[in-house]
This record gives sequence, C-alpha cells and structure tokens, in this order.
Amino acid sequence: MLLERETQLQQMSALLADATAGRGRVVVLSGEAGAGKTALAEAFASRLDDGLTVLRSACEDLSIPDPLGPLYDLAREAQWEPPRAIEDRQVHRLPLFSEALEVFQAKGPCLLVIEDLHWADDATLDFVRFLGRRIANAHILLLITARTDRSEGQMRVRRALGEIPAGNVQRIDVPLLSESAVLSLAAAAVRDGDAIYRASAGNAFFVTELLAAKGDGALPASVRDAVLARAERLSPGARSMLDAVSVFPRRADAWALSGLCGIAAAGQLAECVAHGLLEDMGDAYAFRHEIARTAIEMALTPSQRRAYNERALAALREDPDVAKARLVHHAVEAQNIEAVRELAPVAAREASRVGAHRDAAGYYEVALRHADILQIEERAELYEGHAFECHLIGRIDAAIEAQGQARQLRQALGDRIKEGDSLRCLSRFAYLLGDREGADRFGAQAVELLETAPDSPELAMAYSNLSQLAMLAERLEETLRFGGKAVELAERLDRPDILCHALNNVGAAGQWLDFAKGRRDLARSLGLALTGNFQEHAARAFTNCACVEMNRFHLNEAAAFLDRGIAYCVENDLATWRDYMRGVQAQLLLRLGQWDDAAAMAHEVVDDETTTPLVRYPSLVALARLRIRRGDPSAEPVLDEMKLFLDKGLELQRLVPFAAVMAELAWLGEGDREEALRLIAHAESLAPTRAVFGELAIWRQLLSPESDPGDTDGMAKPHRLQLAGDWRGAAALWAEMDAPYERALALLQGDEAARREALDIFEALGARPVTQHVRGLMRQSGLINIARGPRQATRANQAGLTQRQMEVLQLIERGFSNKKIAAHMAISPKTVDHHVSAVLEKLEAVSRGEAAAAARASGLV
Repeated sequence: MLLERETQLQQMSALLADATAGRGRVVVLSGEAGAGKTALAEAFASRLDDGLTVLRSACEDLSIPDPLGPLYDLAREAQWEPPRAIEDRQVHRLPLFSEALEVFQAKGPCLLVIEDLHWADDATLDFVRFLGRRIANAHILLLITARTDRSEGQMRVRRALGEIPAGNVQRIDVPLLSESAVLSLAAAAVRDGDAIYRASAGNAFFVTELLAAKGDGALPASVRDAVLARAERLSPGARSMLDAVSVFPRRADAWALSGLCGIAAAGQLAECVAHGLLEDMGDAYAFRHEIARTAIEMALTPSQRRAYNERALAALREDPDVAKARLVHHAVEAQNIEAVRELAPVAAREASRVGAHRDAAGYYEVALRHADILQIEERAELYEGHAFECHLIGRIDAAIEAQGQARQLRQALGDRIKEGDSLRCLSRFAYLLGDREGADRFGAQAVELLETAPDSPELAMAYSNLSQLAMLAERLEETLRFGGKAVELAERLDRPDILCHALNNVGAAGQWLDFAKGRRDLARSLGLALTGNFQEHAARAFTNCACVEMNRFHLNEAAAFLDRGIAYCVENDLATWRDYMRGVQAQLLLRLGQWDDAAAMAHEVVDDETTTPLVRYPSLVALARLRIRRGDPSAEPVLDEMKLFLDKGLELQRLVPFAAVMAELAWLGEGDREEALRLIAHAESLAPTRAVFGELAIWRQLLSPESDPGDTDGMAKPHRLQLAGDWRGAAALWAEMDAPYERALALLQGDEAARREALDIFEALGARPVTQHVRGLMRQSGLINIARGPRQATRANQAGLTQRQMEVLQLIERGFSNKKIAAHMAISPKTVDHHVSAVLEKLEAVSRGEAAAAARASGLV
C-alpha cells in the first residue's frame, strides 16, 4: 500500500504529459535512505500506458563506480549496442552521448530511470548533464532518485544538476510518512502503530520491515535487527544464499549465482523471494533496498565476506562483458591482491577513456597500494597515470607526489626520455600550484636532459612547456623561439597534440605583435584539439582564445568562447580548466556591470576549498574589484591571497591586475598611493609592448594627473582616447561595449554634466565608496547641489538593523553560509544564527534569498 504519495504522482504525471508533447524534463526524487523513492518510482512506472517506453537503470554502491554503468544498463533495455571505450581508443564521449539521445528519442515518448544517482561515477553525471541540457525539446522524461544526505556523492549530484538549465529540472521531495499514515498501516496489520512510529520516525522502509517482523515480543531496535530477524526464518541453504547475494551491490546476476551456488541455487533463491527478502528481476536478484543488503553484508564475518567475494569474482570473470569496475570491487573485498594488480590498471584506463577522471584516479590509487612487487617500469607507469588523472581533477599536490615517484623510478631505470618527461610534468604541476620558480626550474631541467637523447615527442613537449612558461610571463621572443622549435619537431614527428599545444602558446603571445596571426594560430590550435579529442589542450585553447578577445575588448567574442569552453569542461570533467574559465567569466561579467552574477560565479570557485591556488586567481581578481567598489568588509583577505602569487616568481599577468586593484584602492583614499605607483612602474618595466599597459596607464593618470602617459601606440582604443583627453570618445566606446564602470571613469574627466552622469552610473551599480569619493572630488572642484543619496546608516535605522546585523546582511547578500559568516566575522555559528533570524524578521523575509533581494531593492546593500 502506497500512502501519502498522490501529490508526487500527480506532479510526475503532469511532467510526463509535457514530455509526451515534446517538452522533456529531468525529475529528481529526493529523500533520505528508506524514504520510499524507489517504491514511488515503481508505482509511477506501473501506472503508465503500454505504448510508452520505460528504460530502467541504477548506480551501484561499488568502492569505485562503474564508468557509465547506468548508460549501458539503459542501452541493454533499449536493445542498443553502444561502443565500449575500452575496446576503441577513438570512441569519444560526446558522440556516444549524442547517439544515446537519438536512440532514446527514437523510442517515442520515453521514461528513463536512473536510481541512486548519489553513487554515480563522473562520466554518468556528465551524461545526465548532457541529457539535461538537451531534454527540453525531447519526448523524454528522465527520472532520477537520489538521497538528501551530505555525502560527497550527493554534493556532486547537486553540482551536476546545478549545471542544467533550471527550467529543465524539477525536484520532488519524498518525505517521511506521517504518524497517521503509519498508524493506518499498523492497524491493517493489527500492530502497535504508536510503537512502530516511534521506532521508525516514518521511514517507509523501516516501517515495512517492522510490520513484517513477528508480532510477538519487542520491536527490533533498528532496521538491521529487523532484517536479520526475518533472515533467520530461512532454511540454512537459503540463508547462505542470502549472504552470497549480499556481496553484490544492487543486483546479482542469476547466471552468476548459479555458478556460485550450484544446482540448489534456484530453490534457495525462490525461498528468499517468498520470504520477501529478495526480488526476482527475471535475469537477476536484488534486495528490496540497499539498507537491507547492507544489513546482511555487515553481519558477515571478515572471512565469510572474503570467501563470498572471491566466489563472486570467479563467477563474474566467466563473462568477458562484465565491467572491470565490478571485478575490481570484488577483488578488493576478497583481498585478492593478484587480481587487484591485474584489473585495477585496466579499470583506470577504461574510466579515463570515457572521461571519468576522478574514478580513474581512484583505480590507480587501488593499484598502487598493491604495486610493491611489480617491475619498476610497471610501477612508474601507474604513478604517471595517477599523476595525470589527479591533475585533471585539481588534486595537484597528489599529482606532484605521484609524478615525483615516477621520476625516481625512471631515473633508476636510466630512462632519460621518461625522466625528462616527468620533469616537464612536474614543471606544469608546480605552475598550477602557483610555484613559478619551481615551474621554471623543472622545465629547464627537462629540456637539458632531453636534449642529450635523440629527438623525441617528449623533447617537443618540453620545448612547448618552456614556450608556455615564457608566454605566461609575457616574454615574447622566448615564447616564439621555443614555440617554433616545438612546432617544427611536432610536425616532423607527426604529433598533432603537441603541435596544438605549441600553437596555443605562439598564438597567445603573438596577439601583441600581430593580432590577426595570433588569432589564426589559436583557432588552428583549438581545431586540432577538438578534432583529436585532446581535452586539456582544447580547454586551454578555449581559455586563451577568450582572454585574447578580452584583452582587445571584443567582449561578445570572449563571452562566446567562455560559454563554449566551460560547457566543454563540464561535459569532459575538466574541473581545473572549468573553474579557471569561471573566474575569467566573473571578470567579464564585472566589466559588463552584472556585479551580482560576477560575485556568484567567483564564489563558486573561491568557496571550494579544494580549488588550487592558480585556478582561484581570476576569481580573486573579480572579487577584489567587487569588494573594493562595493565597500564590502572582506576585501583584505582576498588581496592578501592575491599577493602570495607575487612571492613565488613574479608574472606580469598576475602583477597587472594586482597593481590595478591596489591603484583603485589608493584612488579611493584607502590604500598607499606611492606603493600603487611603484607597482604600476614595475609592471611598465616588465611589459613587452605598450598594449599590455593600457589599463594601468589610466590608473596612473587618475593617481597622478600630471604624469606623462607615454607612448600609447598599440593600446586599446578607449584607453588611447582617454589618455589623450578625449573623454567623450572613450565614454562612447565603453558604452558600445556595455562597460558602465569604465564609462563612468571616462566621464569623470569631462564637464559638469558628464561628472554628474558618472555619479549616477556609480550609484546605480551600488559602488558606494566610489560614489562617496566622486562626490568629494566634485565638491573640491566647486560643484554644488550634489545629491547626497540616502546614507546606509539611515536606511539601516529605518529597517531597525544594528551595525552587526548590517554586516551579516552584507555577507548573506554575497551568498555566504552561516558557517562562512561565523569564520569571517570570528563569532560562533550560534551567534550567527541569532543575527540571521533577526535580519529576516526585521526585513519581513521568509528566506535568505528574499532578505538579500529586499536589501538590494531598498538600497541597504
């Protein structure tokens, strides 16, 4: 009997009707373990017309997930044979996903079910994202079940769903049963409803287990006790079969159980089904809920668990089509070290090839735990694979450690080429950690060692690495010299992957010498990367294409590259490059005057404690500028973190934004003017061309109006006009670009009407410290009747907020959680709770989002 679920069933029916009409959706059933998500999904599917296709799949609670397991489940249900990436290195995920979408679309109105998405691998989450972005015009309803706990898996699910357009996702909560529902069920079974409700708290699965327990005696104290009590009613043979099934996450194939338990298997399985402990799924058997399976598995002794997993491994290995992830799981649980050594590296490579880089790193970790007796070369390959996968998912410290181990092993083998390549990788990883000095040192050592060996792809890549480092430091001649060597060698060795990497460097540096040629080199680099599925090279090409366009203020072109690049990284699980581009996108949104969106984008990166320092930098730049312009109380920690990048090897691309931020702070009277001018002068001395110096020249003019702007040739046109005194022309160009803040800065050089217009722009943007500073400048120049604007203190008093509550409100508006507010303000979380409650009450808001919106509308923030 399914109680208190009619509302959810009606919602799902309406969504299915939309999908049948061509307006597909992703629907997420969420609730705690045992709440009844699966029962609800099954009840919904059972109501459907025969003409509608239903394809079912589920994720398994394996130690490391099976890459794309649910997609292959859906494929089997659809009688479609997708290519296996492990068999063909040229199988790319996006064509695979596109073909899957076509197959499911061809089924007509279709319900796809993926259960337990919280156990999904990264590639499956990418498939859900892919489908979610394209489902709006499909005759498909994708039904997902997921838990609402705070596990890492559930957090990854939330992030994945958050990257699907909001209109394409519908979340449906599956609540616990009410007391009246439990009493009703208990009355039908002639049981003590009050006692069952107290013991179960309304958890549907626990209620079911308690109702199925014997009527006499005390109620079981837990789900585990209830399941075990029912299991003890089985015959010894059936009880042993139940134990055997419990070591199979999600489901046990019938053929595997026959091989595992012999001819008596059918009768024993039938007994387990009759007692309601297992479900017969036709070709497989499964527990009614993962809670029940776990209860039986946890009751096994360690030796029993090892023995059952060893037998499961042996049975499954009879079928060559069984996913390597399942085999590795049982090998690990059986402590079969030999099988782990054999299977884990294969599973790692399979996961990597479908883009499940997080899972690939996990398999390499498993393999390395048992690699002590392997040959040195085999161990080196495992460390190299682990390092590569870790760096793709942003675990740079782990990548450096693994690559260092690989280098030592290659050195012991006397393999100069592989050792040199390890040095080149260490150079790259050091750079990603913000250690420029280490990057230069390792990079030079790599080339020095590789040049003592015959020409090789590794040497070509080492040249390209030095070219990249020089490009990042704006050393143009060095970039082109090493880049030219890399291009020549890569073409001679027919290595398009290295060629596209080198062209990226040459194009990014060449923008300052010949913009059109630089663009062409970057376009060729991106084309090679996409054609060859060189994922990291493609991500870097998207990034540099966007940055080159931003440098010339081609903002629409930059936005297009960022949108494409971020989507590419999301679909290919390239977290490092995705987050770096999000920071660049935050800077673009800031320039376009979309400050709230810029703050939200930057916080997505900065608030993730696992994000590497280098990846954080573009977002830090955006946040620093925002907080200075808005007067947020938290700009100083951001500036301190930015300054760390200047201490580990100075780069112009880090110095320029830092100098600009410090100059803006000094212009507002909140920073050291002489220090800001010193930073600007230092950046000017390092700039390879005047084109790099345009923005800093503007800030120097604002700090020191009598200074000579110098040669403005090569600078962006609005900078040239502004430095030449043509404020009207500069303001007009900024207006064409939809860059309001820069337009207002240009207008400040103009007449009274222009300056009043600038003040209006700053006020509309919410740049409070800037508006106060500009009013002061206008008064100093003799202007009168300057609108003061309502003081924040006055607005706060009208709302009844204390100064402390105002600070809390500002952080709420920035998207800070209570925990982050507590850490930021150095007060206890409980005190923050009181402040937040008071703020909501005084603003008559029912949520934090509503409070933030009300604060913005009233001018409080």
